[in-house]
Amino acid sequence: MNLLVIGINHNSAPVAVRERVAFVPEQMPLALRDALTCIGVSELAILSTCNRTELYGVLNDAADATVHSMVDWLAAYHRIDRAELAACIYDCRGQDALKHMMEVAAGLDSMVLGEPQILGQMKTAYAQAVEAGTANGALHRTFAQVFSVAKRVRTDTGIGENPVSVAYAAVNLTQHVFSSLSSCTALLIGAGETIELVARHLQDKGVKRIIIANRTLDRARLLAEQFNGEAVMLSDMPKYLVDADIVVASTASQLPILGKGAVEVALKKRKHRPMVMVDIAVPRDIEPQVAELADVYLYTVDDLREIVEENKRARQSEAHKAGDIIAKALLEWQTQLRALDAVDTVRDYRAKAEEYRDAELERALRQLAKGDDAEQVLEQLARGLTNKLIHSPTTQIKAAGAKGRTDLVHWARELFQLKDSDS
Repeated sequence: MNLLVIGINHNSAPVAVRERVAFVPEQMPLALRDALTCIGVSELAILSTCNRTELYGVLNDAADATVHSMVDWLAAYHRIDRAELAACIYDCRGQDALKHMMEVAAGLDSMVLGEPQILGQMKTAYAQAVEAGTANGALHRTFAQVFSVAKRVRTDTGIGENPVSVAYAAVNLTQHVFSSLSSCTALLIGAGETIELVARHLQDKGVKRIIIANRTLDRARLLAEQFNGEAVMLSDMPKYLVDADIVVASTASQLPILGKGAVEVALKKRKHRPMVMVDIAVPRDIEPQVAELADVYLYTVDDLREIVEENKRARQSEAHKAGDIIAKALLEWQTQLRALDAVDTVRDYRAKAEEYRDAELERALRQLAKGDDAEQVLEQLARGLTNKLIHSPTTQIKAAGAKGRTDLVHWARELFQLKDSDS
């Protein structure tokens, strides 16, 4: 297999290097075509995400030389010091390259084990290569196999089922209380990265209404606009608390900003409809005494960490199953490749036999046209064709016997379905 992968990822390179070798989508068509002219590959695809940049190529030249030229091109294209980049580069070849691509697509090589986005990103990378004209036969078969295995991993294992981010775990907890979030209102306290992720997950779950409460109204508005939400000042939060089925807090406050009294008031106005509160902040944003209220389900960051760690262990267990699926797929792929090699050999042998047939037939037709005896012509045709067909095999079998290669002689008897010589 003449497949080659080079790249950098979150394990091999710091973010300061990763961000400098990332490709934006607009760059990709020209970058692919430029790389193909500079690197010793016949086909090429490039995967670029926040955590990795990888080049997938089909070799024309020697692997070592191609790796060198790939690194040269990548460094020159992004104007980064070659030595600095080379120190972060890894490469995989042949079967190892295919295995690596399968592990990446299945989320086994991701920073967050089992994350699903990478498969879509790989599909985009392949589509961009096809559109740019840099991927066809060999890469087409390779990516088809990779995508098939990744889908099998998703279907046959639970590697993506258990949330392993605090934000997702927070949203997942709310579903333990509310069977559907489509009629729920969420009040998110803070406007940082974690709250943004929580809002995104809530929106994906179909939550009806999102309210962002923050000390800085402009920041709250910027975030709320992304999710068709509402922005309010932190000081106005008690007025909106009564509508909140879900409260998620994550600020940098050194003191709690939501106390038991305010929640009690909201519960009375809500006629004691349940509330789920998730406090992701350290120090805590919600007074611990809120947990004493009968209709409040309060979770802290420690509860979430326990869930996340347990889910990580569950995903790790599923990762072993995914590894078995990939190992089996690699064996199947090897079998397919060997079968393709056999097809080529059969085709070539058939073509050679047909050449012999055509030559003997042409000679026979000439003899018949001259009036030679038809029976003799047919006998000569059969003899000549037989001699040509068996000449090369018999010569090679004799040579193998002379060299003591009894394995080849026995294999020839099996190939031609001959009885054992001692039977």
